Formats: sequence, C-alpha cells, structure tokens
Amino acid sequence: MSDAAIDALIHYVVLFSFYAVAWFLCLFCLLPVGLGAERDPDSGAPLNPMLKKKALLATGIAAVLWVGFYAAIRLGWLEL
Repeated sequence: MSDAAIDALIHYVVLFSFYAVAWFLCLFCLLPVGLGAERDPDSGAPLNPMLKKKALLATGIAAVLWVGFYAAIRLGWLEL
C-alpha cells in the first residue's frame, strides 16, 4: 500500500471511531434521563426505559457532533 492509501484509510478509521465513541457517550449520558419513579419491585429496574427513543436521540446528537468534528478537520483546525 502506498502512503496516500494508508493516510486515506487512517482518515476513515478516525472518522468512524469518533462517531462510535460519540454515539456511546451520548447514549450513556441519556440513559438516566426520564426514568421516573416506576420501578420493578423485584429487580429495581425501570419499567419503561425508552431505550429505542434514547438510541435514536443519541444517533442524532452524535451525527451533529461528527459533522462538527469533520468540519474542524476540513477547515484545518485539527490534523490527523
């Protein structure tokens, strides 16, 4: 592989990695939001955790963060 191909591969790996880390960070920050007081008496787990809604919200927030990260790279504020 040439140096240009390796640089391109690293570029895409960094972009994907940033999105994955941002998505999980957003999801973990959203998990305790809106749980309420409804709990299962045996396990203590929330009865309606709204995981699908939180995963979709985490996807949107991570996408916005990723666009900002990509713009910072393209504008030269960050270097890979």
